[in-house]
Amino acid sequence: MLNAFANDGFPASHKLDWPNMAKTAIKITYPNSNTIWTTADTVKLKWNTRNIPGNKTIKFYLSKDDMVVQELGIFENLQYADGIPLHRGLPAGDNYRVIGIELFPDDKYSIAKYATPFFTINKASRPAKKVTPKPAEKPVVRNTFEGRKLTYVKELTVKGKEIRINLWDHGRKDGDIVSIYLNGVAVVSEYYLEYRKKTFEVQLDASKPNDLFLYAHNLGKFPPNTVSIEIVDGADSENIVLNSDLKSCEAVLINVEK
Repeated sequence: MLNAFANDGFPASHKLDWPNMAKTAIKITYPNSNTIWTTADTVKLKWNTRNIPGNKTIKFYLSKDDMVVQELGIFENLQYADGIPLHRGLPAGDNYRVIGIELFPDDKYSIAKYATPFFTINKASRPAKKVTPKPAEKPVVRNTFEGRKLTYVKELTVKGKEIRINLWDHGRKDGDIVSIYLNGVAVVSEYYLEYRKKTFEVQLDASKPNDLFLYAHNLGKFPPNTVSIEIVDGADSENIVLNSDLKSCEAVLINVEK
C-alpha cells in the first residue's frame, strides 16, 4: 500500500501543487515527522482536504513499515479527530505512519489518499502494581492458663517498661495462698497473703500487651481469693482488686506507652 506514496506523503503519480492535483485530495498535518506518541495514550489527527464535503468520511490507519498495525477509525471530514486510543501492545519504533483514505468518493477512479512521513512511537512503562498493605496483626492475648479461664478486669498504659507492684490481702486474712504471673511467668510464687504490702519490681515487654493475673492455690476460709494490687509507674499509681478461684483468674492488661 505504502509503495504507491512518495516520500512527501503524496501519491507518486500526483506530485503536483494543490491546484493541479486530482479532483479530491487529503493532506494529514498531524502527526508529522517530529511527532512522538506513546502506546496506550489517546492521540489526535489533523488534516486538510480538497473537494471533500464535511459529511463525507475518511478512514485512518496506523502502519509500521508497510504493515497496518491498527485501524484508528472512520471520521467525518471535520479535519480533526481526538481521543483515539493507541494499542498498548504496539512495539516501540521510529518507522510509523498514519494513512488516510477517502471513503465512498464520487469518482471511484480518483480516491484521495495520504501517508504521513515516518514518526516515533515509544513504549509505555508498565503501570506499577498496587500493593495492598496487610492489616496489622493484633497481639495474641492469653485467655486461659493451665485450664483456668482468664478474665481481664482492667487495661492500662504505663510510661516505662519497669514498674513496681505492691501486693496485700484484700478483706479478711483467711489463709489465701496465691501466685502472681506476668506473661505466664510467676513473679510471686505461692505467697501467703498478709495485710502488710509485699513489694516487687517487674520489667514489661514494650512490644505487646502484658498480662498480669492472680492464680489461687487454695480458697482459704472465705473464697474466692481476693488480693489488692497497686501498680506504681513513677509518680503515678493504680489500685486494682483481683479475685481468683480454682477454675478462673482475674487479670490486668498492661501496655507500655509508645
